[in-house]
Amino acid sequence: MAQKILAAHSDKKCIVQGEIVNASVDLVLGNDITMPLAIEEFKKIETNKIFNRGKVVMVPDHFTPNKDIKSATQCKVMRDFAREQDIINYFEIGQMGIEHVLLPEKGLVLPGYLTIGADSHTCTYGALGAAATGVGSTDVAVAMATGKLWFMVPGTLKFVYKGKLGRWITGKDIVLYTIGMIGVDGALYKSMEFSGSVIEGLSMDSRFAMANMAIEAGGKFGLFEVDEKTISYVESKTDSDYKVFKSDDDAQFDGVYEIDCSGMGLQVAYPHLPSNTKDAADAKDVTIDQVVIGSCTNGRMEDLEMVAKILKGKKTDKRIRTIIIPATQKIYLDAVKRGLIEIFIKAGCVVSTPTCGPCLGGHMGILAEGERAVATTNRNFVGRMGHPKSEVYLAGPAVAAASAITGRISVPEEVI
Repeated sequence: MAQKILAAHSDKKCIVQGEIVNASVDLVLGNDITMPLAIEEFKKIETNKIFNRGKVVMVPDHFTPNKDIKSATQCKVMRDFAREQDIINYFEIGQMGIEHVLLPEKGLVLPGYLTIGADSHTCTYGALGAAATGVGSTDVAVAMATGKLWFMVPGTLKFVYKGKLGRWITGKDIVLYTIGMIGVDGALYKSMEFSGSVIEGLSMDSRFAMANMAIEAGGKFGLFEVDEKTISYVESKTDSDYKVFKSDDDAQFDGVYEIDCSGMGLQVAYPHLPSNTKDAADAKDVTIDQVVIGSCTNGRMEDLEMVAKILKGKKTDKRIRTIIIPATQKIYLDAVKRGLIEIFIKAGCVVSTPTCGPCLGGHMGILAEGERAVATTNRNFVGRMGHPKSEVYLAGPAVAAASAITGRISVPEEVI
C-alpha cells in the first residue's frame, strides 16, 4: 500500500524499496510546538505564499489553552501566519481539538492521501488507508512552499490478527501487545499493514488508536486496508473524492506476523518504553497517584463510553487524581449529550477542554517526583509526563477506569 501511494504521488508506475522519490503531498500539518519553527524556516525560502491555502492545516493543541507567556507566543505566531496566508484550516480555541482526532473528524484526510505533519503521531491517519507520517519542522516549511517532499520508499511488515477478542479489549491493547512482541525498533522505517479477521471487526476508533502507535514500533506508516467501515466513516464526514489503494495478492513483505488474539489480555506498558508490556491482571501490585484518559490515542467516543460503563455509580479513589480529556469539541459535546460528563464528575474526575496537555508533560496533570500514573496516552519515556523520576504506565480505557477506582493497576472485573 505504501509503495502504491508514494508511486501515485510521484507520477511513477513502479517504485522499489530504498528508492528516493519526490512526492506531492495532499496535506501539511503543524501544531503550536512545531509550526512556529516551520514558519521561521518558510520565511527563509524565496516565496511569500504557501503552495495551497486549503492543504495546510494548523492546530494549536499541545499547550492550549495557553499555559504561560511562551506558549501564548507560540500560538500567536501560528495565528498571525494563518491570517497572513489566509489559511482555511486553522482551528482556533473553541473550534480545535487534538489534531490527530480533529482532522479525520473534519474529513480533511481521506483514503489514498499522502499526508505529512510536524508531529510523530501523524501516522494515525493510516486507519483511513492514507500514507501519513511525521516529519521535521524544516520539512514542513519546504512542503508548505512547494507542495512536495522527498521520501525513501519503505519496506512493509504485515500483521495478521486472528481469533476472538476478550471483553474490554480495544485496538490499544492489540497495538501494545504487538509493540511488546517486536520492540520499539521492530518496524524501524517500515510500513506496518494491519489485517486479519480481528481487524475487520474493529471499530474505526480502535483502528485510529492502533495506527497512532505505529511510530512507537519505529514505523514510517501504519496502514489499514479500506473496507466498508472506512468508507462509511469517510462518507459521513465529506463528499470529497478519494482513491483506494490495496496491496497486491503477491506483494512482497519484509516479514509477516500472525497473531492469535484469543488469549490476549488487557495490556499495560511499564516504564519506560511502550514495548515493556505485561498483562494488566499481573500488575495489581502497582499503586498509582494519577489516571489520565484522553490524547490522540484514546480520547475518542468509544474510549469515553467504555470508561463511563465502568465508572457509572462508583467513586474514584480519593487518594488519586483522575483527569479525562475528550479529544475534540464535538466529542466533548456528544459526551455531554449522552450524560457521560455527569458520570465522570459524580465519580470524582476532572474533565478538561480538548488538549494534549499531560501527554507530553505540558500542563493539566504534571507528575511530581516519585509519582506514578496510568495513562491512555502513547508514550511513557523518562520524564514524559513530568519529573524524570515519575513513572507512566500505558493502558487502554478499561484498565485506566478500573485503576481510577482502586488506586492501583486493575482490570474491570475487579470493580464490576
